[in-house]
Amino acid sequence: MSAAGTQGRRVAPEELRSHQWWGTDGLRSFSHRARTRQLGYLPEEHLGKPVVAILNTWSDINPCHVHLRERAQAVKRGVWQAGGFPLEFPVSTLSETFQKPTPMLYRNMLAMETEELLRSYPVDGAVLLGGCDKSTPALLMGAASVDLPTVFVPAGPMLPGHWRNEVLGSGTDMWKYWDDKRAGLIGDCEMAELENGLARSPGHCMTMGTASTLTAAAEALGVTVPGASSIPAVDSGHDRMAAQSGIRIVELVWQQLKLSQILTADAYEDAVATVLALGGSTNAVIHLIAMAGRSGVKLTLDDFDRIARTVPVLANLRPGGKYLMEDFHFAGGLPGFLARLTDVLHLDRPTVTHDTLREQLDGALVHDTDVIRERDNPLAEEGGVAVLRGNLCPDGAVIKHIAAEPHLLRHTGPAVVFDDYKEMQRTINDPALALTPDHVLVLRNAGPKGGPGMPEYGMLPIPDYLLKQGVRDMVRISDARMSGTSYGACVLHVAPESFVGGPLALVRTGDRITLDVEARLLHLDVSDEELELRRSEWTEPPARYGRGYGALYQDQITQADTGCDFTFLARQGEVPDPYAG
Repeated sequence: MSAAGTQGRRVAPEELRSHQWWGTDGLRSFSHRARTRQLGYLPEEHLGKPVVAILNTWSDINPCHVHLRERAQAVKRGVWQAGGFPLEFPVSTLSETFQKPTPMLYRNMLAMETEELLRSYPVDGAVLLGGCDKSTPALLMGAASVDLPTVFVPAGPMLPGHWRNEVLGSGTDMWKYWDDKRAGLIGDCEMAELENGLARSPGHCMTMGTASTLTAAAEALGVTVPGASSIPAVDSGHDRMAAQSGIRIVELVWQQLKLSQILTADAYEDAVATVLALGGSTNAVIHLIAMAGRSGVKLTLDDFDRIARTVPVLANLRPGGKYLMEDFHFAGGLPGFLARLTDVLHLDRPTVTHDTLREQLDGALVHDTDVIRERDNPLAEEGGVAVLRGNLCPDGAVIKHIAAEPHLLRHTGPAVVFDDYKEMQRTINDPALALTPDHVLVLRNAGPKGGPGMPEYGMLPIPDYLLKQGVRDMVRISDARMSGTSYGACVLHVAPESFVGGPLALVRTGDRITLDVEARLLHLDVSDEELELRRSEWTEPPARYGRGYGALYQDQITQADTGCDFTFLARQGEVPDPYAG
């Protein structure tokens, strides 16, 4: 492995950031040294050495991260071996499976916690441990705002699920078999077996859902060691990767290779190309825009749509394809995958392990061309996410069209409107709605402010009576998100959201809506005059929160097309390093 920035000057111990806390002659440094002795550390264990913060999102109730306590020990092992001094910090855990109303509500809270911990403590570099959907962007957003040398350690995908003679994908097969149950095709006994077989080990979802998409994006950005994002969570290689990351961060501190030197505009474009060629989650659109903003890089929906037209989908992974992340890993992982895309990547940019991405990908191989397709045999000719425009989404909307039934990608039908998710749950199976496969299901008040937190409600359920007729997909439109493990003709992230008066707030049941993915169009077939009349009659809903973090959230949150960051965090401005003396 080549070392990134090997030609650069190594800083002296007195130039380390942590030296301000421990290395001077004042009373404060004496106090800091005395308290470090209180912790049981010898002077030679830490003085003059790179101090590395290990931010750990481990929790007893986060199955994606339940193994990270052990991985933190492996990172420490690597840091010690390389001559550094590791300090572990517990930070908020964002559990997609348990946290309500949605961990998206708390992504920016973890980003703030990450930023302020790294800024306020005597650390010279950071290793970030995360992987469940919102933890990856949150940790990297906070770290980007501080700009220390940083390495990201992905939590890794869980083992494949199993049920009878079938290999299961978490999330994706949950939706599939839940619909089978609602359609009367399987019963409670089968569901009990599925409950035990769907998720068999620690680690995040092993489909190309949001977790795998974002950790792959992190690797494409260049902030992990090569191949890190696809190593199964319980594989011994995952432990070795964590130790390797600990070794690497020490060298990055000595070189002072900061995160801003890695997270460049070229790196973000390559991450977008990677996500689209993987057929990755629509959630990556919001998160990468927010991450780029923290790096001072302007990334927009138009960039996603532009890049989508230049890359094919080459990863044959669920929910859009056939295989799971363990198959992808042994087929060559992200290094092999990116070797298929070198003509669209910026190969001369640095990563945390190599002077250039070109050098990092040298010799990368693909071992299974059905899992990672050849360029002349793609899963789809264009990237897996399309950006839509029209009078229903003036600031944009997205659809993962490779996971939808093709006949619905150009569709016009009458709307059936649900004002909130609870109403939809209560009424979706009511025969009085007389829903047909041609109807367009519309959910509003599920966006950043309306959700609150933009929950993953976007894969609206199909009525039981249609499932029993064999209908498995319909056009569905919302200002919500959907799980990256989901599928269907689901238009998401409609901006601006209905809660703030976006056009979605003006749709009425019976209005005709046109979706045309090829034309990138989402159109409400209602005259401008009628829409203006409806707008004059619209009233703003009451705020969701009267106090607390929720009140801060609703006051500061931006819309989906700009990344759902907080206004005061997204804006540019200087933040002074604390005075430690």
